[in-house]
Amino acid sequence: MKVVLFCGGLGLRLRDYSENVPKPMVHIGHRPILWHVMKYYAHYGHKDFILCLGYKGEMIKDYFLHYNECVSNDFTLREGGRKIEIASRDIDDWTITFVDTGMRSLIGERLKAVERHLEGEEVFLANYSDNLTDFHLPTLTDDFMRRGKVAGFLCVKPSQSFHVVSTNGDGEVKDIKGARDADIWLNGGYFVLRNEIFDYMNDGDELVVEPFQRLIEANKLYGYKYDGFWACMDTFKEKQWWEDMSARGHAIWEVWNGGGQTSRNGERTNAKITVRR
Repeated sequence: MKVVLFCGGLGLRLRDYSENVPKPMVHIGHRPILWHVMKYYAHYGHKDFILCLGYKGEMIKDYFLHYNECVSNDFTLREGGRKIEIASRDIDDWTITFVDTGMRSLIGERLKAVERHLEGEEVFLANYSDNLTDFHLPTLTDDFMRRGKVAGFLCVKPSQSFHVVSTNGDGEVKDIKGARDADIWLNGGYFVLRNEIFDYMNDGDELVVEPFQRLIEANKLYGYKYDGFWACMDTFKEKQWWEDMSARGHAIWEVWNGGGQTSRNGERTNAKITVRR
């Protein structure tokens, strides 16, 4: 399946760090978060990407035009650097289409802008470019294909350490609990979409607002609940948290390196890691 990635946002809450860097190019370890998202999909066999570019999209183009395989792969240097033998490669079998979808476009507008690149695709995948998970993707795609829905997505628990408060009409507190312990589910991205999605979209629509509301009314929208690891990068503190996870060798989103829902002994990890603000 082709994978549409929305890479055009301004990343305002990361501007102190990323004033001159588009949010998808903020690094975790030696690679940008966009690369981690793409590597996740490639691990499950989805290697045909459409990047919806916007803010500083030329930096994303330049990154892949000058991609250095040596950064994330073992290699042997010979003849004083005149000859380099790379042990393995990341993106040799990837196809990446770069599309300028506007500086301030909504997600729905960005998706509409790449519709022509999805002709002939009965089903395709889509995602934001700032969130990672260890979820076993075929579980979602296989379940979706068995259903007669037009769109599906991953529902996740909040990763932040907020507390949810319940009050009565007079403001008296009835309950308070951590966000993860409350019955709250978020849109975690990781969309599976039939091409029919475009029949439910009008110009200027935001994907998860007007089109999804139309799908709800038609009983054509599907959500898969996952209580395991999922987190996004919205703030500089969260960027530091991701970096710390990577530095400690606890990058459980790296399913291509043996991370993921299931540990090596076959037991589910379902790590519940909280990002503290």
